[in-house]
Amino acid sequence: MGTGRRAATALVVAAVALAAACQRPAPPPAPPSPTPTGPRAPADVVDLAAVDPTVRTDIRYAGPHNFVGGPVDGYLEPLCLLTRRAAEALHRVQTAALASGHSLKVYDCYRPQRAVDEFVAWAKRPDEQEMKAEFYPDVPKDRLFADGYIGAPTSHSRASTLDLTLVPVSGPAPARYVPGQPLVPCTAPAGRRFADDSVDMGTGFDCFDPRAHTADARVTGAARANRELLRELMGAQGFENYPREWWHYRYVDEPYPDTWFDFPVARSSLR
Repeated sequence: MGTGRRAATALVVAAVALAAACQRPAPPPAPPSPTPTGPRAPADVVDLAAVDPTVRTDIRYAGPHNFVGGPVDGYLEPLCLLTRRAAEALHRVQTAALASGHSLKVYDCYRPQRAVDEFVAWAKRPDEQEMKAEFYPDVPKDRLFADGYIGAPTSHSRASTLDLTLVPVSGPAPARYVPGQPLVPCTAPAGRRFADDSVDMGTGFDCFDPRAHTADARVTGAARANRELLRELMGAQGFENYPREWWHYRYVDEPYPDTWFDFPVARSSLR
């Protein structure tokens, strides 16, 4: 083949290849980088266990043993999430508690707004009273909000408020709640009500009854002393008690006093 014919053939081949390339569909664009879905916690919200793993936990709204009777919306894991400022203050409380032969045990910490919304909806369904015998034996369900036992909104959603008690450093393991088991009023004597390993505080946790008011005059003796000890330990590190609930404390120097968050209680919410 002559030089001219070879050049002509090469030109034809190149033209065919160029035409094929023009007809070939362009490759699909690269998928976007995955991004977190749903609300996330601020950068200074932490898992309490990362600040002080010695504080015991019994996150009631992540399971069935609470006044609703089941896991509450937004509690994906049984974690205590708090702002770092509140968590570090609680670590100092724990140090003092351990020196007195006690440990802190938390029942609830940060509470998503969606959980509060569920409480409001639950309160409007009068037939749902499966847990009344334990948590509000003497108070009508339709009085729980009016009497201040459930709040909406709540400082828990600002991530610097928690519910807690004191437990002996050395003591029996807490009882395991089994759904459907017979319920005992939270106002019953310490030896009869649910044995969750708390020292005697006069009532159980989340007891919607005037006897749960921190300074209720009917609570005397060891129970009164235990409430005062918890209040002294917490107050020394900047926590303020809610007078209608012996277990409820807010960190006064909270970083988000005007914000109510709705990120889920889950490790994936943390940055």
